[in-house]
Formats: sequence, structure tokens, C-alpha cells
Amino acid sequence: MALSLGSRIGSSVLIRRRIPFVGAFCVLSLGLSSLSSSFSSSSYKPGCAQSLSFAPLLRSRFSSKASSSSIKMEEGSKTVPSIVVYVTVPNREAGKKLANSIVQEKLAACVNIVPGVESVYEWEGKVQSDSEELLIIKTRQSLLESLTEHVNANHEYDVPEVIALPITGGSDKYLEWLKNSTRN
Repeated sequence: MALSLGSRIGSSVLIRRRIPFVGAFCVLSLGLSSLSSSFSSSSYKPGCAQSLSFAPLLRSRFSSKASSSSIKMEEGSKTVPSIVVYVTVPNREAGKKLANSIVQEKLAACVNIVPGVESVYEWEGKVQSDSEELLIIKTRQSLLESLTEHVNANHEYDVPEVIALPITGGSDKYLEWLKNSTRN
């Protein structure tokens, strides 16, 4: 009985540790500007982000900040329109190899390698489940096509995931560094 109870306690700690990561991942995936602009619509749609019960809280907390950041980013000469790109890889070795080539070619300023991602997907008519690693790539919007070509040419998968999300604001110094660390 003690072993079983200890296992339950250990798993609840693991769940609590993952919740902030899941929340941050959801916010990154949805994008703050997407959330705030969709909340301004008067009609809520079931199954969409704006139908969530905390929509008014998010609108009040983030809409003015997201708007001013995106305007500043577009008008400021020290930054360029930038994106975050998600790419999954089968293992750490493949992730490091791809991340290094992306940064070496100046297709991105930074690539984070996030271990322990479990992907569930349909492939060739069957539901599959695989452990993967997630590359979070920060780059210029103008480099998306070149980055996608590079990933397709250097990835082990037949159909690699390449998903881009806009960066609508952030630290001016970081965004300036991103611009200066990537090719034109």
C-alpha cells in the first residue's frame, strides 16, 4: 500500500510540474495577439479560444500590451517582423544536428531543444504515438521559406513539422539581437 501511495504522490508532483509548461505552450501556440484580437469580436464560437471562460480576463490583461508591442515592432527600425517556428525531431542527436545547421546558416538566431515531447498523430491510416524532441526556432519572418527548405532537406521524416507563429512583441534588445544574428 505504501508503494502505491508513494507512486500516486510522485505522479501528482510530476503533473504539477508539467502544468506551467503546458500553459506556456498553449499561450505560445495561440499567440497573445491572436487571443486579444479574437476577443474583440462580439460573437463567440464554440470550440475556439474566445469561448474560454477566462477570455475577459485575458482581454483586459494582455490586449493593450500586445497591441502596443506589435505596433512598436513594425515601426521600429532596430527590429524586423519575427516568428517562432516549431519543428519536431525523433531524438536529441537529430535535434542538435539540425539546430546547429540552422544557426550556422544564419537561418535563426536561436534554437531551443525541448526534450520529452509525446506526439500522437495519424499516419498512413493508423494512430501513432512517438517520443520526440521539439525545436523552438526564433527567426525573421522573411526567412521562413528558406528555413522550411533547409528543414525539409536535412530532416529524417518524410513530412517534417514546420509551424510558424508570429512574435508580436518582446524585449527590444532580444529582438534586435535576433535581427542582427540572422541573414537578411
